Amino acid sequence: MAELSIVLSGEAGQGIQSIESMLTALAKRARFHVFATKEYMSRVRGGCNSTEIRISRQRVTARVARIDLLIPLTKEAIAHLGDRIEDSTLVIGEKAIVGYDRMIDLPFSAIAAEVGGAVYANTVAVGAICALLKIEAGECERGVRAFFERKGAEVQEANAEAFRRGYARGLALGPGLAAAIEPDPAVAGEIMLTGADAVALGALAGGCDYVCAYPMSPGTTVLTAMAEYSKSFDVIVEQVEDEIGVANMAIGAWYAGARALVTTSGGGFALMSEAVSLAGAIETPFVAHLAQRPGPATGLPTRTEQGDLDLAIYAGHGDFLKIVLAPGDLEEGFSLARAAFELADRFQSPVFILTDQYFVDSYYTTPAFELPLAPPTRQVVETAPGYRRYALGSSDGISPRGIPGLGEGIVCVDSDEHDQGGYITEDRAMREAMVAKRLAKIAAARKAAIPPKLFGDPRYKTLLVGWGSVKAPVLEAMAALARPGLAYLHFPWVHPMPRGVREYLEAATTCVAIEGNATGQFADLVELETGRRFDSRILKCDGYQYTVEELTERISALL
Repeated sequence: MAELSIVLSGEAGQGIQSIESMLTALAKRARFHVFATKEYMSRVRGGCNSTEIRISRQRVTARVARIDLLIPLTKEAIAHLGDRIEDSTLVIGEKAIVGYDRMIDLPFSAIAAEVGGAVYANTVAVGAICALLKIEAGECERGVRAFFERKGAEVQEANAEAFRRGYARGLALGPGLAAAIEPDPAVAGEIMLTGADAVALGALAGGCDYVCAYPMSPGTTVLTAMAEYSKSFDVIVEQVEDEIGVANMAIGAWYAGARALVTTSGGGFALMSEAVSLAGAIETPFVAHLAQRPGPATGLPTRTEQGDLDLAIYAGHGDFLKIVLAPGDLEEGFSLARAAFELADRFQSPVFILTDQYFVDSYYTTPAFELPLAPPTRQVVETAPGYRRYALGSSDGISPRGIPGLGEGIVCVDSDEHDQGGYITEDRAMREAMVAKRLAKIAAARKAAIPPKLFGDPRYKTLLVGWGSVKAPVLEAMAALARPGLAYLHFPWVHPMPRGVREYLEAATTCVAIEGNATGQFADLVELETGRRFDSRILKCDGYQYTVEELTERISALL
């Protein structure tokens, strides 16, 4: 067996995330590749949530439908996951609680009570799973002690005992399920983090020194990550009273010379639209992380979707540059977040980083990110007397950006149309000159765009096209199909559309768009920009990311 798919399911508040955190840490410690993702209901207690953990000897970065080992913590878990439970699924849990006939009874609560209380039931479960995986007991116990190090010696010892008892009961169940999984020594030098961590770390690498947000899932994960990192980095993190205030505070911070980040979701970003237009008018940098969830309105607050692309591209009234980036994996989450600050500073325009709930909440082992040798480039100038903030004359529409207090010049900005000095004007010729100046940035950004990345057969006949978080399941589905003539074109830079896209499309006999929304928003954009229509669209809007099996089946049906 090359890998194991483990699913934990139960009510919110039962400690599923505790089991997940401990188990993934122990699996990585044992040199296994790990991938974990979760789906959860919009409630603090009750309901039915689940966490999927893939443990493998090879890198895995996408969710699968298959369940090899299921640990249900409630009776509702069986019904919740019924369409994924197969005859080959091993179900282990407390039969008295779950009431499922086809399961192996392992009384976590009773064992935990022997140790000192029900609070240790999760550690008992972790011990049983580690035994089934044949992870060495002593190494695991050291990992458990490290996990509870901050809790003190007494808690450490109690959890170590709960682990030992769970491990012994797991061994008694029979041969390990994953005895054939071989560890990969390379995992020792890798990191394991969430998409939210990748974006936050990329922002810090990009020189971010101010973060503000109003909490809104799933964008809040980046806010909390930055709050944690603020203990080690010189960055201010502030929770604001509403999203309108958030956007305007970020614009003010950029105007004063800071590098600010906003993090939100679709409903919050909608409230920022006027401020986005303000940033376009006064040509002030603005970086927003938009973690997408299903809409409209409140929609499904804790589920995933790629439904906000149009919102981002067309945010704000009037014509001005907006750059939209969409990471497909952790490395891109880091590198694109860093690039967002450089681009915003260079083009003095809004830059949006589009992720989604699946991306920010999933995590896996990955090689450490390559850190840039050069520090972030802060493109501000020391102003002299007579400085004009919107000086004309550059071919790319970019004027030297001054900040108040750096130099002797006056840095005048205004949301009304303005002249080169930043003062209000209604002069027709100046209006046309300023519009042309702002539009020139779009052409300049298109030249600087990150080109799409081609995966698969370079002599493809069928070309799959996608953006953002569909990247990982598409690549695993392609690997499963192993079909010649098949390739995937991934777009980390979504808008303005990079040059040369039409050539990729025209080289294919069949073009298929894959994205996580109901209408194919990116497909519409590509058709508008290139004139090449897609032959098929694979779309999904049920609040879940594609599984590898689902995409394999849907792509295979088209082939």
